[in-house]
Order: sequence, then structure tokens, then C-alpha cells
Amino acid sequence: MNLPSYTCGPQEKPLLAMTIGAAFDQTVSRFAEREALVVREQGLRYTWAELAEAVDRCARAFIAIGLQPGERLGIWSPNRAEWCIAQFASAKVGVILVNINPAYRLNELEYALKQSGCRWLICADTFKTSDYHAMLGELLPELATSATGALHSHMLPELRGVISLGRQPADGMLGWQQLQALAEQVGPEQLRQCGEQLQFDEPINIQYTSGTTGFPKGATLSHYNILNNGYMVGESLGLTEHDRLVIPVPLYHCFGMVMGNLGCLTHGSTMIYPSAAFEPLAALQAVAEERATALYGVPTMFIAMLDHPERAGMDLSSLRTGIMAGATCPIEVMKRVIAEMHMSEVQIAYGMTETSPVSTQTGPSDDLERRVTSVGRTQPHLESKIVDEHGHVVPRGQIGELCTRGYSVMLGYWNNPEATREAIDGARWMHTGDLATMDEEGYVKIVGRNKDMIIRGGENVYPREIEEFLFTHEAVADVQVIGVPDSKYGEEVVAWVKLHPGHTVEAEALREFCKGRIAHFKIPRHIKFVNEFPMTISGKVQKFRMREVSVAELGIGQH
Repeated sequence: MNLPSYTCGPQEKPLLAMTIGAAFDQTVSRFAEREALVVREQGLRYTWAELAEAVDRCARAFIAIGLQPGERLGIWSPNRAEWCIAQFASAKVGVILVNINPAYRLNELEYALKQSGCRWLICADTFKTSDYHAMLGELLPELATSATGALHSHMLPELRGVISLGRQPADGMLGWQQLQALAEQVGPEQLRQCGEQLQFDEPINIQYTSGTTGFPKGATLSHYNILNNGYMVGESLGLTEHDRLVIPVPLYHCFGMVMGNLGCLTHGSTMIYPSAAFEPLAALQAVAEERATALYGVPTMFIAMLDHPERAGMDLSSLRTGIMAGATCPIEVMKRVIAEMHMSEVQIAYGMTETSPVSTQTGPSDDLERRVTSVGRTQPHLESKIVDEHGHVVPRGQIGELCTRGYSVMLGYWNNPEATREAIDGARWMHTGDLATMDEEGYVKIVGRNKDMIIRGGENVYPREIEEFLFTHEAVADVQVIGVPDSKYGEEVVAWVKLHPGHTVEAEALREFCKGRIAHFKIPRHIKFVNEFPMTISGKVQKFRMREVSVAELGIGQH
């Protein structure tokens, strides 16, 4: 009889039954003089002892401005030292950090602050085309005339104040340095007592997941959720205090703050931020100049680094490992990362914000085939199962929806019990919405999103399969496949193709390349050549936006 598509990860290493603050103090006591954090754009370096001093000062300042355990503190900023300090400091006092996407505009910002009931907001002054101070001035006209910490806003009644990371805070804002000075009002003993009251199952982080429909939902994560996930990811990578990890992915996202910061915290490794937002050259320079041993990124980031004209002249030989996640990795990209970037032990991780984030991961000894055709096996202390539309576990090899259960599953969506019930069933299984298969050895392969599957003339078409095939064409650097409505077949296949620099190919030639190699119904009817894809700031391709553009350009539904 066929095995059911269910696995339970190994249990040998116990989970960490402690708060993030307790884990931080433990690491500081073990590795005080080792380098903890390097922020290249700001020219800042901290040993663990120096970082502890900054974190404790910030935590005391949070107490001084009246923040209580369980209250919410928003952070709206690209990657910088203060992000890391605020993350660890808020955890030390039990204040729930609300990660706000640096790309958010006014409506999204207002929604996140209001829905989470933030008391305070930490913000940068500007980032790319966003003027945060100006946006907040528009949202909070009362701020300019408010006393510090005494904001009474019509739009955001729970918000008490704004802390600016800018050199010149706007009227009514508290500057970061001014905030730190307030730490003098609170003694170390008060901070210690506050930390002792905290429990590891309490919420400590809210991350808004950008749904393709409706408002974002705030995934609420505990110390236990994210501390252990960072720990287990780092264990799989074999991180130690001698590792130096370049983190070009955003901190507001689980990839940066959990797999990056908490993965390093639990192993005493060095966190290196190459730039405020991803820049391929800055990431490459950080690896070479800091002698990094590990590098994180989504596939599009690795493609940008591989194709950068200055890469060939850089010494990346210190690299050993890293993680590619956020999207499935094309075979050709993986081969090049191993060969040209020396990342022989690079791993694939899969998960979602609601699962803290990683639920499956490849291992250091998995062969290339496993690393590119699967997202690995179930992580330690977690369970995976694949179910049909009736919720029944399917046999190995059959496609169904992937579900995850264990320590990593979020507490729920903040103040949204209905959405929580839709995502987490009565047995605490998180339903991912991803279609997957599991092989005889327990390796999971993601074949697409439930909603990304294309049904063309009654045939189920999985975009991932077509993308993998098109990647084997020498001119193709990146490709994303979507379905659009079609009067004859129900849906038709569209490929958006990005070419390698200096390469050209015609759409017809690409279709010819497919003929006889993949089923005729999988061959893209429409091919659009692009320089970039619509992306979220965390590097995920927005296929729903691509659909909108393709439908408009092809004139579908217009008579």
C-alpha cells in the first residue's frame, strides 16, 4: 500500500523554552567580544557586548516612554542598525513589534497601525521615493503641535507618539537619540524585573501578510514561534560563532528578522547588513570584504548578483552556505550559485509568515537534484501532510494542499478570529494554500499555489513546470508563467520572460524550443519580454499584478 503523504521532523534537538530576551543575554555572556552586527551603509560595528549595551539602553527607554508588555510598537524603516536594536529591545520588555513594509503608502500604513492598535511608531525619514515624515504629517496633522508622547489623533486614537530615525525629526516627533537619553530614567533592575515576568508563549511580533484580495492580515507570532524557527534554520545550516551572514533581505520580513537576526542570535554568528534595501553590488561587496561564510536571498536576488558585471572580479571564496527562499529556485540558477559563488552547501527553505516562517528545508548533504526539485523535508519538531479538497491525506506522489503543524504555527491573525479559523483548523493544522507532492523519502515539492494553477481545456497546468523548462534555454535569465482567461480553452498560458544581458530571442523561437519537449497545452500562447517583474519588497513575484497587466494588454474581455 502507498504511504500517506505525512511526515514528522526529527526530535533529537530540544526546542528552546525561553524568551528572545533570555536567549539574547545567553549569547552575549558566551560571545561578548565577538562581532555581532555590521551595518555597512551606516559604518557601524558592534560586538555582542556593545550590542547588548545598545539594546538594554533602548529597552529602558521604551519603559520610560510608557510602553507596557503586550502593547504594540510599529517599525517602518528599511534595514539599519536601529531596526535590529529595536527588535531585541522590544522583545526584552515584552512589547509586540509590528513590522511595517517600507514600501507601504498612506492607506496601508494607516490600516496596519489602526488594526494592530500601535502605541508608538518608529520610522525612517525617507526611503527611495517615500517621504515618511511628509506622509505622517498628512495622516497625523495633530502631531506637529503635540507634546512628546501625548498625541491625540482623530485617525489613530491609540497612537501616542512617533520616534524618528532621521537626523532632523519633524515637529512633534521624538528623535532616536532623544529616546535613548530617556533610558536614564529607568534602572537596569527595573528592566531585569520586567524581563522575568515574560513568558515564551506570549506574542512578540505582528507581520502583515499581503493577501492578493482584501486587507492584509496580521500574523501574530510568539517568542517561542520565531526564536525556535531561527534556531532550527541555523542548525540546518551548521551556523556557529565563526559564521558571518550577509542579510540583503528585508528585516521587516521573516526572512530577515527571524532566519537572519534570530538565526545568528541563537548561534552567536555575525549579522551583516550590506545596504538599506537590496543592491546586488552592495551584497557582493559585503561578502567579499567581510569574508562572509553565508548569504541569504530570493532567487531574483541571486540572479541579479550572478549577472552583475563586477561579480567576476570579486573574491567570494569565503562563502560556504546560505538560503534561497521566497520562491522556488530554478535549476540553472542553483548550479551557478554553487559553481560561481562557492555556496556548495546552499539550502532551499520553504514556508510562510504564518509558520514563523520555515516549515521544510533541504539539508547540507542533499544532492543538487533534491535541492532544485524539492523544498526539502519537514523541519525538526514539525509535521507536514498533503490533503485533497475533502481534507483527506493523499498517497505519496499525489498532488494536494500542503499543511503544517507544530511549534511554528502562529498564535493567529491579530484581532481576526474569522480569518484565523479559515487558516488553522481544529487540529491546529495551518493550511498553506500551496499545492505540493511528497515522495517516498518525505521530500516535498511545491507545484504551485492553489490559485495559480491554470486549467486549460480541462488539463491542469502547473506554472512551475513550464518555468523550469524555459529556464533551460540559454537566453532566459528569469521567467514567470501565469494563466489568463480564454474563450476557447477556459484559460491560456502566458510567460513573462527576462533575458540574460546581451542575449536576444524571438517569442516564436522560444515556442519552437518547447515543441516536442513539453506537452502542447503547456506551451505559452503569449510571451512578453520584460526587464523586471512586479514584486513585493520581500522579493516575491506578484502574479496577480502580472495577470492584470496581461489581461489589459491582450484586450481580454473587451469587445
